[in-house]
Amino acid sequence: MARYTSWFTVEVPPTRLQQLLIEVLQTCNLDIVYHTSDYIMAQEIPGKTPFARLVVVEVLIDKTMNSTTETRINIVVKNEELPLQMNNHCYQMFQQVNQAIADNHQWQLIESICG
Repeated sequence: MARYTSWFTVEVPPTRLQQLLIEVLQTCNLDIVYHTSDYIMAQEIPGKTPFARLVVVEVLIDKTMNSTTETRINIVVKNEELPLQMNNHCYQMFQQVNQAIADNHQWQLIESICG
C-alpha cells in the first residue's frame, strides 16, 4: 500500500478553511466522500485509473492551535498500489494535491512539510 503524508500551516479564517479545502481537492479530480468539521475524505474519480490505483485523500484539520487565523492541516494520500517505483500513481497524486494547496491564493501558506 502506497502512503504519503504532508503537513501544512495556512493562514485563513477558520470559517472558510473547510470549503476552500474541498474546492482544492475537487480541482484535483477528487470526489468528496465524507466530511466533518475537522476531517475530509476524498477519493479519485474512477474511470481513468485501474481500481487498485485509485487514490484516497484524507485531510485532518488541527483545531487545537491557539491562533484565530492559522490552522495546521495534515494530508494523507494513499492507495492499494505497492510503491515499487518512486514515481508511482499515488505519488503523482500526492504531488498534485500538495501543489494545489501550496498554490492556492485564497490563503497564505506559512509552513509545509512533506514526508
